[in-house]
Amino acid sequence: MIETAETLAAQVPLTQVCQALDLPRSSLYRSRQPAVEAAPSSRPTPARVLSAAEKETVRELLNSERFCDHSPRQVYAILLDEGSYHCSISTMYRILREHDEIRERRNQRRHPVYSKPQLLATRPNELWCWDITKLKGPATWQLFYLYVVLDVFSRYVVGWLVAESESGDLARQLVDESYQKQRVDLDELTLHADRGPAMISQTLAQLLGKLGVVKSHSRPYTPDDNPFSEAQFKTMKYRPDYPARFGSLIDAQAWARRFFHWYNHEHRHSSLGLMTPAAVHYGQATALTAQRQVTLQAAYEAHPERFVKGLPQPPQLPEAVWINPPDSQKPAGPES
Repeated sequence: MIETAETLAAQVPLTQVCQALDLPRSSLYRSRQPAVEAAPSSRPTPARVLSAAEKETVRELLNSERFCDHSPRQVYAILLDEGSYHCSISTMYRILREHDEIRERRNQRRHPVYSKPQLLATRPNELWCWDITKLKGPATWQLFYLYVVLDVFSRYVVGWLVAESESGDLARQLVDESYQKQRVDLDELTLHADRGPAMISQTLAQLLGKLGVVKSHSRPYTPDDNPFSEAQFKTMKYRPDYPARFGSLIDAQAWARRFFHWYNHEHRHSSLGLMTPAAVHYGQATALTAQRQVTLQAAYEAHPERFVKGLPQPPQLPEAVWINPPDSQKPAGPES
């Protein structure tokens, strides 16, 4: 447009040309000015800037063996107390930043990296898990502690006790009695638990080493690593007769005895093909499944029109149960 305006300006007054083209005259005048290259700005170096040698001295001091795990603020204060000054704190940070050395300099404790436990059970007495839950006593400050050892494959409670305290000695006693009662073969059992004081106690670890039991622990603050114990406790505390408080230790033990008999011998688990834990744990599930199939066969033959999908099948038993299965495996839920 400016080129057109220049051509017309030779024949028509410049004001009329700019009005006709809606072009500011200043733009036209500016286009006629010769291009001037801007001179490079030369900013003088301030007199207060540290020299390259001084910067290197400060950097070597910050990274020295004495100060390598101290922050610049700490180094600044220590040197100042010793009567030495090199530069300000901000300058120390600036020197470190120029060399990409801004990081956590303090020597701090590194928490260990815990791997995810991946445990498989394909039969009873191959993988146990255990945990402790609190039961409210008669007074606000009084608690009882329920220890429960559970077989992961069958969900059968192989051992339990109620005590007034949580200790490694009681855990050792319970695991030892459960092990002897179940007659577990040597070096064929894994015991999984979280990282509570009783679970990681030396007395229990010594017993497990003596019995040849492999110990496994959940990751800290990861209750999903022990899902079957958590599910069993939920089933217990959601029972209609679960009391708000237990009157005494004997009262709590009597209630637990009734509950675990029901849990092992009467409660049908959806994850066990609607079998009781005792039936699965003691090898009765296969015969019961066959008996169920006979009953369903008779019902089908009597009224086939009522079964639109054909001959019904009884719920199937699990072939394997995982704690934290790999991605390629379908997880078996911790239904209790």
